[in-house]
Amino acid sequence: MDAPRQDAWKIDEDELLAHTVLQYIKEGHTQLEAFQEVARQLNRTPAACGFRWNATVRKNYQNDIREAKQERTSYRNTVNTAALQKNSSISLDDAILFLKEMKQHSQHDQEELQSKLYQLSEENVRLKNQIKQWEDAWSEIDKLTNWVKNRYQTSS
Repeated sequence: MDAPRQDAWKIDEDELLAHTVLQYIKEGHTQLEAFQEVARQLNRTPAACGFRWNATVRKNYQNDIREAKQERTSYRNTVNTAALQKNSSISLDDAILFLKEMKQHSQHDQEELQSKLYQLSEENVRLKNQIKQWEDAWSEIDKLTNWVKNRYQTSS
């Protein structure tokens, strides 16, 4: 029997990875930045952390990811509002700039969702075509099997 790998991921390492990635998403940072942070803490490479996240851990946190992305918008609003409040002598130009940035972030999020929807639609079409090909292949195999059975029975 094979011995366990020395670099195998432990449950607490997976949890650290998930917690860090979710926190980075909430704060508007990239997942790559989260992988770099976890890599530093666990003495692993960012690529190993990214692979572990995408191959194993991510599927257990789909709802948390969705919530983190929603919280990211709220977090940005809070940070931007705090920045505005900190500067008590805010000008009308600053307020307009702030609102334009918020609109741009909102549009970017909407574009990202549209892009993902388009990608999923394309993947759905591709998978349906693949299923059709498999069904056609199985149908041909069934026909061939029946033909062989009939030939064998008539020759016996």
